[in-house]
Amino acid sequence: MVKRQASSDELIEAVDRRISGGRTRSIDFSFNELADMHESGELIIDPDFQRVFRWSEGARSRFIESLLLELPIPPIFLIETDEREYELIDGLQRISSFLHFRGEVEGEDALVLSECDIVEALNGRTYANLPRALQIKLKRSYVRAEILRKGSDPRLRYYMFKRLNTGGAPLSMQEVRNATIRLLSNDFNHFIMGLSDDADFADCISTISSTASDRRFDEELVLRFFAFKNSMEDYRHDIADFLTAYMEGVSDPLEPLSFDYDQEEQIFRKTFKVIRRLGEILGYGSRILGTVSRTGVPRRQFSVFHYEGIALGLQRVIDRVDLDNEEQLAQLAQVVKIGKTDQAFLQATGGGKNDRISLATRVGYFAERFHGVFD
Repeated sequence: MVKRQASSDELIEAVDRRISGGRTRSIDFSFNELADMHESGELIIDPDFQRVFRWSEGARSRFIESLLLELPIPPIFLIETDEREYELIDGLQRISSFLHFRGEVEGEDALVLSECDIVEALNGRTYANLPRALQIKLKRSYVRAEILRKGSDPRLRYYMFKRLNTGGAPLSMQEVRNATIRLLSNDFNHFIMGLSDDADFADCISTISSTASDRRFDEELVLRFFAFKNSMEDYRHDIADFLTAYMEGVSDPLEPLSFDYDQEEQIFRKTFKVIRRLGEILGYGSRILGTVSRTGVPRRQFSVFHYEGIALGLQRVIDRVDLDNEEQLAQLAQVVKIGKTDQAFLQATGGGKNDRISLATRVGYFAERFHGVFD
């Protein structure tokens, strides 16, 4: 059905309604004020709620140099809580650089300036050995704070933070999701994080690279499992947008998608316990979700396509799998072994195979053959 296009009056009303849901104000704070607020607990800085702090010492030093030279800096963004405290939602690097230079970052020595390229005489200086006039100048340096006030629409707060955190820093999409989704609800996010530590799941995906792991790819794989398992019919082509939309849907406090946490956890844990057992039976071990050579020798190369095909294909029979039935498990393992070199499956894997038809093909391949074990 084609959706009716809104009239001009309706469109204007829709925009005005959203504007009224967000109450904002701007305040200029000195960095000394922000440091005092942080120390007293009036300014909450949660690194998990922020971009990962990745500035090098040179970048932090050049930021301090910018403050001393009164160069313009971008604003920070805060949310006012019910207790009238402020939560920092964008600006971690700037405030942390100031605190680090002041020696107020727990577990780190005070920053020693380096790579300052405008006033090179600053290099090698700490806050303690700056001239007093420059110490005062630095403390009185200010930054504009844009504050989303108490009582604003929580979903507008969520979208504000989401857009702030998808524009410049090289975060993975899962890092962005982890940070932003808590503005709607953090229940599903915590659920995903907890399941990423499941021993069987962790063993099955242990061949992902350390870089991928650092960027929360393990958590994205948990999300991918539930999103495709429960809403595959909504998938078109862009996986990142699809996963974000599913996570938003489950987490939306006003109109959440149906999600039975207890039942879904049981299904997830059993699925990867089964897959791990199949890997043991085949002698693949933790390479069970990787590619194989033409002769069937497993490689230490994790494949998201094999992950999707096997894990999602199992859902058709997961309630019938008996972990104590060795004969049944051996038959399921044989399905996996054959599938990994079968062109009927392999044609739906590889570059450019993220479309919905290829996804349905690789999942359907294993679903049909796993089901055949029980016929």
